[in-house]
Amino acid sequence: MATSGSAGSESDGGVAFVLGGGGLRGAAEVGMIKALAETDIRPDMVFGTSIGSVNGAIISSGEFTETAALLESRWVNELALSSILRESVWGRVSNIVRHRTHLHSNQSLRDLLVKWLPHQTFEDLPVPFQCSAACIETSSEAWFESGSLIDSVLASCAAPGLMPPVEANGLHYIDGGVVNSIPVSRAVETGATTIYVMHVGNIDTPLRLPRHAWDVAFVSFEIARRHRFHRDMENLPSHVTAHVLPTGVDNSYKFNDPAKLRYNNRKSIPAGIERSYEAASEYLRRIG
Repeated sequence: MATSGSAGSESDGGVAFVLGGGGLRGAAEVGMIKALAETDIRPDMVFGTSIGSVNGAIISSGEFTETAALLESRWVNELALSSILRESVWGRVSNIVRHRTHLHSNQSLRDLLVKWLPHQTFEDLPVPFQCSAACIETSSEAWFESGSLIDSVLASCAAPGLMPPVEANGLHYIDGGVVNSIPVSRAVETGATTIYVMHVGNIDTPLRLPRHAWDVAFVSFEIARRHRFHRDMENLPSHVTAHVLPTGVDNSYKFNDPAKLRYNNRKSIPAGIERSYEAASEYLRRIG
């Protein structure tokens, strides 16, 4: 899906990659990145939220074709076997008893980021990168673009109830998806004129009235996430063109699917990458 007020040229301004949140379903973004690399579309700036901040930090860390291939390899060969969010039942119980706010430690994710990211600060990245988080004390959207890269990505990924908030400069931050799950608006504010939107899907899937307790939380979050995204897309300036890349998954009849709450489904990673790669490649061929 492409949206614009007037068809802009990529040479008229910056090309931005926007990567949304969605846990391990972020594998879809890996396939989209692979398709963009093969089409030789490169970012001038990258914006990420939650899992999109992990993917975004990696592709901002070097030459795009190389980092795109490296990202896919790490998802398929390392993330599927990592210990992130894999504490035992007793480990999760211990976390709840000790901390009362979250099931998992973020230490495994920190260790993985230390291994994956060759740069320690935003200033060291070859491609400008920003990631979002939600500040608890100020109830506001926060953007990180300088200082510690790993701490900022951890803050962006701090899913409420799953991982602990991250402290920075006396304030505490949680997952950026709470305030801006697919941060198109940030790319516009920063001057991008061509935006490639990468997401995990479910942006147009019909919802239905909640029937269970899990339904209430799921529907509430989805309304907030989609409302912000669709409002941002509707309010694009006339000089900005946005391409929303497809995931290759038809979710039109799944409604409030409880499977979407599974945050640790690693088996779906290779298939998710391949589906989105094929769909995004076809889309990019069409807009050629």
